[in-house]
Amino acid sequence: MFEEPEWAEEAPVAAGLPPGASRPRPASALQIKGSKHCQLLATLQALEAASLPQQPPSLPGSDSEEDVVERKKKRPKKASSTTASIEVEKKRKKKCQQQGPPGSDYEEKEVKRKKKCLKGVLSASDSAEEQKRKRKCQKQVPSNPAQHQDSDNQTGPKAWKSSATNDQSKPSPGSTSANPPQALSRKQWRNRQKNKRRHKNKFRPPQPPDQAPATAPKEETEMPPAPSPDNHEDRAGALRARMAQRLDGARFRYLNEQLYSGPSSAAQRLFQEDPEAFLLYHRGFQSQVKKWPLQPVDRIARDLRQRPASLVVADFGCGDCRLASSIRNPVYCFDLASLDPRVTVCDMAQVPLEDESVDVAVFCLSLMGTNIRDFLEEANRVLKQGGLLKVAEVSSRFEDVRTFLGAVTKLGFKVISKDLTNSHFFLFDFEKTGPPRVGPKAQLTGLKLQPCLYKRR
Repeated sequence: MFEEPEWAEEAPVAAGLPPGASRPRPASALQIKGSKHCQLLATLQALEAASLPQQPPSLPGSDSEEDVVERKKKRPKKASSTTASIEVEKKRKKKCQQQGPPGSDYEEKEVKRKKKCLKGVLSASDSAEEQKRKRKCQKQVPSNPAQHQDSDNQTGPKAWKSSATNDQSKPSPGSTSANPPQALSRKQWRNRQKNKRRHKNKFRPPQPPDQAPATAPKEETEMPPAPSPDNHEDRAGALRARMAQRLDGARFRYLNEQLYSGPSSAAQRLFQEDPEAFLLYHRGFQSQVKKWPLQPVDRIARDLRQRPASLVVADFGCGDCRLASSIRNPVYCFDLASLDPRVTVCDMAQVPLEDESVDVAVFCLSLMGTNIRDFLEEANRVLKQGGLLKVAEVSSRFEDVRTFLGAVTKLGFKVISKDLTNSHFFLFDFEKTGPPRVGPKAQLTGLKLQPCLYKRR
């Protein structure tokens, strides 16, 4: 731009100096050259400033670029992803500086973009922490497998909370905190035990069949045996026996009702037509009497053993001749059917004995039917004067004991003793005083006893 004077180049030749040697310049010339050089530098700086784009004014709240760079230098590098995101952020900032004009819209966009960049950096750092935590857990698997499984099962915010609490609960090596471990709830303890069992079964090596655990054969022995044909036959037999027992019970109730609701002659015809019916009835009757605390036939036998053995006894309704087997006295046994060779089958209203031929007449639970008066008149006929009449009957059959005793006395007897203490039966002793004092057409309402009917069970 500025050309130097010609004398400055020709001066060394004219003075006879060697070429390349500089001749000393005057002081005024040096001052002029220095001022021009300063002007040249100033114009160059002005042109350079004019060529650069104008930068937008920085926000008052936002940090300058230098501060951001210093912070990033101070912050430790957490992962390679963070450095990559910082480089991307720098490129975006340069592009925005070149394209975006200054203004309020540009400032808002810039703030939003910075927030997004910060979120990306935080998420990258969190993912790096998560990877580190998983590596730690994988290293700790052999030492504590149950806790590893618990941590893997929990995902999401619960897992972050549990990890945070675990980190807080772990004391630092330098600190000596005396905080006790947090107590587990019942549900947490149960889940932990379940996970431990699962983990044991998961990592247990498979055993060969020869080394099977000892509990396996025990389980096989405890299993119920497979049903065999013999078991089916036994069950069928038990079912048939149960059904037969129910049928026998129903037939016993039917026979008992017939005996109490009709005269003795009808009962005799019934047993003559069906001899097995009497056996069935007697078996059911014995099963009922066995439940009593004391059987009346035993009480009567005890009383007769205290009397002379020479007394002749007539047992009306003897059944299986238990009384004759219990005493030494001679006994005439009468019943509607025979269960023993000593039994004489007949209607108890007409026994084959002579008048005044016996000393003791016994009715042990045998005043059945609707003709009780005929039984007592027949006993008066065969008894000697002053003979003993013993009656044992179910207590529930008597509505009024006094009317019954009054009716018996009208048939030629007087009451000697009565025993009403037993809960199942009443026992009466009468003495014959003479023939009946009433005619055969006289009504004796006291002799109508209630039928002894058994309910279905």
